[in-house]
Amino acid sequence: MKIQQIRNATLIVEYAGKKILIDPMLSSKGTLPAFIPAKNWTFKKNPLNDLPYPKEEIIKDVDFVFVSHLHPDHWDKEAVRILPKGIKIFVQDYTDKLKIEKSGFSNVEVLGENSSFGDIKLSRTKAQHGKGYILKIAGCVCGLVLKHPTEKSLYVAADTVWYEGVQEALDKHQPEIIVLNGGDNQFAFGGQVIMNKNDINEVHKAVPNATILVSHMEGVNHNTLTRKELKEFLSGKGITDKVNVPEDGQSYTF
Repeated sequence: MKIQQIRNATLIVEYAGKKILIDPMLSSKGTLPAFIPAKNWTFKKNPLNDLPYPKEEIIKDVDFVFVSHLHPDHWDKEAVRILPKGIKIFVQDYTDKLKIEKSGFSNVEVLGENSSFGDIKLSRTKAQHGKGYILKIAGCVCGLVLKHPTEKSLYVAADTVWYEGVQEALDKHQPEIIVLNGGDNQFAFGGQVIMNKNDINEVHKAVPNATILVSHMEGVNHNTLTRKELKEFLSGKGITDKVNVPEDGQSYTF
């Protein structure tokens, strides 16, 4: 297994001989609107950074795409434009399926608890995009678990905070590798909408032998947690051997 951090929540996963693209935000730096009002009151246009290498290389030979939800920092107009319209796409529900199909895609499937792609088992997991009333704005999202006899199990939690649904996924699937979205994104109201540093620590405590990668860092204007701050926190907890904070373009092999 190879996992490469691309930018924001976008990942390339090579798993059991397949190339998987996760939550593609492929727009050029500064070509998307800022998320307003961000808690930190920054109004820079998104994405905040360039892609680490050309988008054509990112999508080359992709076998399937997982789209956790349709927020523009996970599925943007450039992904719609550049991805082959016949590519396999897994989504969380029929609402997202219909919206993506209206964009011209013809091979979209709603992810279930017992889905598959070839001999790779795919499982939908619960996710909670914030707490309290912000959920009505943030909407629904799901995570993904990948399993294969020749690979370690992989859990991509997607945009979620730490709550019982994540614990349930950990208990059920016992993942060996975990990707968390951990930029502590916040608006001026409603609190966090993805994991903060304490949430990340809670996941580690729940599965101390798992290896964790933290994605969704420093990619969009409502991120409030920096890589530097997170690394300092992890160092203070003594868990930098288990929780990794990749830079854009960085990859890990398991």
